[in-house]
Amino acid sequence: MKAAVFACLCYLVYHASAQSAAWGQCGGIGWTGSTTCVSGYSCEVLNDYYSQCVPGAASSAPITTVTPTPTSTPSSPGTSNTPTSTATGATPTGSQIRADQDPVYHFYLQSNGGTPVLGPEASSGYFTLGSTISLNNPDGSQLYFNVDESASTSYKPLTFDTTATTTDWGLEGDTIITTSPRQLNFLACATSDATVYDVYLQEGNDMPAGSTCALVTLHLPCLC
Repeated sequence: MKAAVFACLCYLVYHASAQSAAWGQCGGIGWTGSTTCVSGYSCEVLNDYYSQCVPGAASSAPITTVTPTPTSTPSSPGTSNTPTSTATGATPTGSQIRADQDPVYHFYLQSNGGTPVLGPEASSGYFTLGSTISLNNPDGSQLYFNVDESASTSYKPLTFDTTATTTDWGLEGDTIITTSPRQLNFLACATSDATVYDVYLQEGNDMPAGSTCALVTLHLPCLC
């Protein structure tokens, strides 16, 4: 009898752990986790890329992850500063990452010749998020979004690399953070191209000399 009760409890614990937590992600393009929510929450589609567990009765059917139809993404204007690495080929799966404050309201994280920048939605990168963040390229390869902690300034350069060295990324709601230590501030700095901003993780008060920068946060495109 005890063995039967123990087996039942294990079954319940397993299935509870397989459900997404309150306010957690439960669907969207590129999502491979649970599509059902803990008791008292239901999975609500916020957009093609993000579904979230919100208070309410659970749906009778789980949310289906959407797979986009491959399309050709428009090429960016032909300037030396304009991002190009995510502008051609089939649109990869994953989530976009955007800013929602001026001067980069709805500018999107992407690669500009291998360097992370904020730029137009048309050339936006698509990312898989967890304790690491990977940029999903049209050819199926991945690059990892890393913080260069070796910099002596409080604003830390960001890089795309073949190996993940930053493994403490996280989400608070739809906000991108680092968890150890917790940090959510980024710097967006203007370049000679008005459609492209350099981006840094800001851990203090230093500013790049001669640059016009603004303190911003980065988000998934779910609560616009």
